[in-house]
Amino acid sequence: MTYLLHELRLFFIALQFFSRCPTPAWVGFEPIWLQQCARYFPAVGLFIGTFAGLVLWLALWVWPPAVAVGLSMAASVWMTGGFHEDGWADTCDGLGGSVSRERALTIMKDSRIGSYGSLGLILMLGLKAAALLALIEASPELAALLTIWAHGTSRAAPVWLMHSLSYAGDAEHAKAKPLATQANGLTLSIAFAWVMAAGLGLLVLMPQLLPSLMFALLSAAGLTLYMQGWLDRRLGGYTGDNLGATQQVVELGVLLSFLALLNVF
Repeated sequence: MTYLLHELRLFFIALQFFSRCPTPAWVGFEPIWLQQCARYFPAVGLFIGTFAGLVLWLALWVWPPAVAVGLSMAASVWMTGGFHEDGWADTCDGLGGSVSRERALTIMKDSRIGSYGSLGLILMLGLKAAALLALIEASPELAALLTIWAHGTSRAAPVWLMHSLSYAGDAEHAKAKPLATQANGLTLSIAFAWVMAAGLGLLVLMPQLLPSLMFALLSAAGLTLYMQGWLDRRLGGYTGDNLGATQQVVELGVLLSFLALLNVF
């Protein structure tokens, strides 16, 4: 019972860190829990995705698809405070140009957004909106379910980076110092278990999606490994901004993967 209570506490810690959702007072906080809670990043993603997917589904009953997509995306950004989008913009600013490792790290610490970050955000959000609109044309139910699945699956990618790479910045002055420590095998395994559970749930509701699901998982793995290699070459590791950027890349990638197979077949 104590073990289960601790795991529930870790889920709430992850939810508190990555969203605006309030958590019960009994949860408390210890710095080490912030590193341990990485195992529940995909679970938090599924929670946020469910909110965004529900907004999409309900909005489609009232407004045109373009408005429904905009409201759904706004709902997810509101719930997370734009946490991952901010990481994507900072990563684009830091690594968009040909600058040294030290200069890139300095740029990513700057709270101001530059041209690379602005363009990156416009393209990222625009492509997500376009992908969701196309998925709605195929099936509104599919678009809502994939919104949930993409949010959950994409949040396993940062856990892989935390397991596979070292922290590239100054760990002593990191905003969330425990996230600068390496994720262990147990954390990674639990995170992947959430992805598999979400995939099985999707197949129960829509068994015909098996080929698309496998292709999307391969795309997610490929994009995660690409980000790992890119960050290792440019920075020798990852920063918190890079974790958010990787989540955004993988989320968009799985949506585009599903859409690609729908168009082919």
